[in-house]
Amino acid sequence: MLGIVVALLCTVCAGAGVWIWNSQTVDTTDAVDFTRPLAVPPLAPSRLEGGRRVFDLRAQAGTHDFGRGTTPTWGFNGDVLGPTLRATRGEQVVVNVTNGLDQTTTVHWHGMHLPPEMDGGPHQLVAPGRTWSPAWKIEQPAASLWYHPHLHGETAKHVYQGLAGMFIVDDPATSVAALPHEYGVDDIPVIVQDRKFDAKGKLDDAPGIFSGVGVLGDTIAVNGTVGPYLEVKTQRVRLRLLNGSNARVYDFGFADGRQFDLVGTDGGLLEAAHRTDRLMLSPGERAEIVVTVKAGERTVLRSYPPDLGTGVFGRFTGGADSFDVLQLRASGTLSASPEVPQRLVATPRLDRADAAQQREFKFSGHSINSRQMDMTRVDFAPEQDTTEVWRVVNNDGQPHNFHVHDVQFQVLTVSGAAPPPRLSGWKDTVYLHPDETYELIMRFTDYADADTPYMFHCHVLFHEDAGMMGQFVVVPPGGRPGVIDHGSHLAHAGH
Repeated sequence: MLGIVVALLCTVCAGAGVWIWNSQTVDTTDAVDFTRPLAVPPLAPSRLEGGRRVFDLRAQAGTHDFGRGTTPTWGFNGDVLGPTLRATRGEQVVVNVTNGLDQTTTVHWHGMHLPPEMDGGPHQLVAPGRTWSPAWKIEQPAASLWYHPHLHGETAKHVYQGLAGMFIVDDPATSVAALPHEYGVDDIPVIVQDRKFDAKGKLDDAPGIFSGVGVLGDTIAVNGTVGPYLEVKTQRVRLRLLNGSNARVYDFGFADGRQFDLVGTDGGLLEAAHRTDRLMLSPGERAEIVVTVKAGERTVLRSYPPDLGTGVFGRFTGGADSFDVLQLRASGTLSASPEVPQRLVATPRLDRADAAQQREFKFSGHSINSRQMDMTRVDFAPEQDTTEVWRVVNNDGQPHNFHVHDVQFQVLTVSGAAPPPRLSGWKDTVYLHPDETYELIMRFTDYADADTPYMFHCHVLFHEDAGMMGQFVVVPPGGRPGVIDHGSHLAHAGH
């Protein structure tokens, strides 16, 4: 009798294990009805005041239709996501950020080179009903950046509720006129986010079973649109891809296997277009691709199972998932587009020989170098106008990536080898394959403030909120870090 009971228990356990194993895979390929036109975020209106370009953003609550009825959301100047801010290198900009929510938030300018007190990290709080007005000079190459909250311990929630948008930097010296560039026509922002919903159609941010990375959704929204299609009226279309998800990694390609041209990454255009049929982006990463279409055809942007490097248990963190993301519908007659130039922009290379410092970063659990985030601790202090090499490694086998504020870096090596073409340009976020060492080189220029820190962290937001983040200050030559008084930031939130 005991043997029978044991056998039954073993059978039940085995069955449960098989069910759990199989339930961790999501596959929506060839199952999405593309019935909704892709929403293209409007360009944010701006005005010139005293020689400065001024934008207004308001964080507010609303509702949105994801195809599940009415879903409560947050957005900037609307119900979900926000308008695209656009400014030109050399311009002085001001963004008036008003918090219309019932809780404190922040707005971080991801990928932007700017003073630390304007960065919008966890120290630049905006209390309910208050307005924060950061001002800075745009001083970096043309690029696709983005903005999102960065509230310590609450970033995942605020981004998941819908607070995010793109910030496009223009720069005639580092743009290419032959690339598609008419916003909303042949130059399209594509903000990709996964979502899941409860029985009442509300957003469900509960972590997946055994995932360790936080929420992984089974529904894809692009610019807030579920089941989107884009009417393409030109021979070539430029897609500014942004992985705006909390944790999910995508491996983009097309369902028909067509190739496309990768022309830009986080910090701007590449030196040369890279012809490929796959592009992996982790949370926070951006890429600009140019897709060629023929009149009357349809093709689907798809995410294939990404190579997370986490072995068989990668299926619990999205490594076995596939999604149909966006359908491109080419018109019967297409306007002509120039060929994609093989050479794009010159990229000055940073030299290892110029590095004043080499630093080591080991990612494990929810810690970096065995330390969790402390809002009053400065982890290190690069000197202004110096170059450094950072060696970053993921030691724990979980999906992690690395994002640093203020600077764009170049990838020198990946485990001693030259980086692949997709990592050859300016970057601010990079996926860390387990047990691979990434050598990153960066230069700290323009801004020195011993008392106000920038962040470095994992951009898997569950990990960031749990403490996988640190702080650095840039000091004048020979300077030392000051003392971070987070209490004063709390007291003056919104000023």
